[in-house]
Amino acid sequence: MNAHVKARPAQHVEDDALVASGARVIEIEMQALQMLRARIDGEFAHACRLLLACQGRVICIGMGKSGHIARKIAATLASTGTPAYFVHPAEASHGDLGMITDADAVLVLSNSGETEEVLTILPMLKRQDNVMVAMTGRPQSTLARHAAVHLDVSVPLEACPLGLAPTASTTAALAMGDALAVALLDARGFTSDDFARSHPAGCLGRQLLLHIHDVMHRGDEIPCVRSGASLSHTLVEMSHKRLGLSAVIDNDDRLIGVFTDGDLRRALDDSAVDLRTTAIDRLMTRDAKTIGPERLASEAAHLMETHKISALLVVDAEQKVVGALNIHDLLRARVV
Repeated sequence: MNAHVKARPAQHVEDDALVASGARVIEIEMQALQMLRARIDGEFAHACRLLLACQGRVICIGMGKSGHIARKIAATLASTGTPAYFVHPAEASHGDLGMITDADAVLVLSNSGETEEVLTILPMLKRQDNVMVAMTGRPQSTLARHAAVHLDVSVPLEACPLGLAPTASTTAALAMGDALAVALLDARGFTSDDFARSHPAGCLGRQLLLHIHDVMHRGDEIPCVRSGASLSHTLVEMSHKRLGLSAVIDNDDRLIGVFTDGDLRRALDDSAVDLRTTAIDRLMTRDAKTIGPERLASEAAHLMETHKISALLVVDAEQKVVGALNIHDLLRARVV
């Protein structure tokens, strides 16, 4: 906190007043966004085309609160297929302009359009012939007039009751930045696989990058018996492989059914079942839930959750069993 500004002691305020104050902010910012919708027009499309044609990166610039929004827009662009980064305008005039090449496009944010630190570097950007897209709340401002395209993010009023703290205006600028990023994503045909490559860490990366073949058991680790095998033989196979199920295959190695722990419990309740001699074909489930090896591991988790099962067989296009996995494999991979 500024040393010259003393914190005032909190006054007693009723809950209703706090709720009303918060609701007012949301209402004002919703109105600002509704007004912004009408400005997604030809100028917006022009800005998108300029950024799509950029052979370098999109340099996002802003000072103060606009700088925070510009930094977030740069991060969103970079993660959705448009190479971008943030340059601080004050640092730019002290050497960081060297980060900007003549192949780069520049997205400049300033609510007033008259921010001194931004205007200071405009001549150099113009001299280097950088394509410039401006995002301001004043279409007649210096910044707006010098840009190749101006995106109007003006708001009728700030949510701050003093009309001083940037609130609705930064929300509008952030939404316009998101609109740009997603429009560019669509235009580039950016896919979830592309997205995953720039998000390799954490839960999101695992959900988008990890495939079934990365986590499944294969080869001799797959519990599997042939049609006609006895229940006792199947139980030995399940016990050794410890996945809670066994595939049942025909003479062409194609899957014809699955026998699970649940099927075993049902068999034990049937007095007519001889555990030593009963053929597995009589007890197996024929419409087994399966998944392909190229599917995402997160899809296996969804399939297990939907059908309330704890293990899956993995089959290829010819219905031959190529793998198996259970919920513990997904837990170890931190997919769930």
